[in-house]
Amino acid sequence: MCDGDYHPLPGGSGDTESVAEPTTRAQNGATTSTISTRKRPRLASLDAFRGLSIALMIFVDYAGSIVPAVTHSAWNGLRLADYVMPFFLFIAGVSLALVYKRIPSKKEATQKAVLRALELVFLGILLQGGYLHGLNDLTYGVNLEKIRWFGILQRIAIGYIIAAACEIWLSPSDIPRGSEIRLHKKYYFHWGVMLLLCGTYLGLLYGLYVPDWQFKVEKSSGSTISNATYVLETVKCGIRGDVGPACNSAGFIDRSILGIDHLYKKPVYRNLKECQKSESAPSWCLAPFDPEGILGSLMAAVCCIIGLQYGHVLNHFQEHRDRLLKMLWLSFPILVFGLLLAFLGIPLNKSLYTTSYTLVTTATAGFSFCIMYLAVDVYRQRWMSFVFEWMGRHSLSIFILIPSNIAIIIIQGFYWKQPKNNIVHWILSIVKHN
Repeated sequence: MCDGDYHPLPGGSGDTESVAEPTTRAQNGATTSTISTRKRPRLASLDAFRGLSIALMIFVDYAGSIVPAVTHSAWNGLRLADYVMPFFLFIAGVSLALVYKRIPSKKEATQKAVLRALELVFLGILLQGGYLHGLNDLTYGVNLEKIRWFGILQRIAIGYIIAAACEIWLSPSDIPRGSEIRLHKKYYFHWGVMLLLCGTYLGLLYGLYVPDWQFKVEKSSGSTISNATYVLETVKCGIRGDVGPACNSAGFIDRSILGIDHLYKKPVYRNLKECQKSESAPSWCLAPFDPEGILGSLMAAVCCIIGLQYGHVLNHFQEHRDRLLKMLWLSFPILVFGLLLAFLGIPLNKSLYTTSYTLVTTATAGFSFCIMYLAVDVYRQRWMSFVFEWMGRHSLSIFILIPSNIAIIIIQGFYWKQPKNNIVHWILSIVKHN
């Protein structure tokens, strides 16, 4: 997928820096000073941070069933898995700023950004839309009435295209690259877009009226799917501003626009205590809900645009000390403001992608990137990061093969006499037994 330019998830080959160096040449007997620009090697710390993020994704995906404490929080709260998506969005923003340091043609740059986003959307639907079989089913195919339209790559695509539009069309063109500037003053349009997105998100989350709604629950009446019957369940809402699993406006927007049959069928809130009570569990525990839905994608774009500002620091400041101080200066107030919002009642919630969650996790990404930058690019401790660097450069391929289970599906396709007699099934049986 990488073609020497940039791709949002995979760490494309465009994560390079440029440095201006003074040179001299003689013209008509006089010596004049000019500036030549050459490319430095890829920003190793960004590759390493991307690789760390994909490694973290793999760890929480496969260790979550064994160590529940690392998997996604059932609703409010933060666990290790809840940092993965913000890290990728943050990285996408940083990389965009590095790639679009020079934009010869805004129209051409926009076309490339749109194509990149469409590639991610298509790949996301293919990988998470339901076409690929799971661990207990060796048949391919999906009913288009039930395909899932949104997912991880689609959310990255939305954040990426909005951030790319900001960088291409709303960045000031009169700033000499390499100049030390006050970023918050020069990139005020970016901050304006972030405020607009946050305001729109909060207005819809807390101001949209959510009526009662219904969904179908399958009740099997035989041994085959054709004998299955459906029961219509009703969820009582009639409320505004609810941020619980049943009556939030994020779910209402997705049900209204995408259709309830196109949402994620196994939402994480099924791990809530009230949903574990088989007899007295609320009806909504069985309802679909998409944690990568429409409303939360607005805040995903905010995460990408914040990442842009860290990329601007790398572009405009050449000294390591200046870069680290500016990135820390960005991270501290974002973290404090996010915690303040959480204290005031906006919960830290990954499924809703709340404002407090976005700010806290993005600030954490900023601090983590500072540590990686210090270790890899300042102190040159490449022996600590070379594996992560390699993973960062091939992260899309790794995402397709491992977190998306393509490698497992391929291995699972080879069985002895019966489909269940395969290596994957045997390993899962041993793990569950232990």
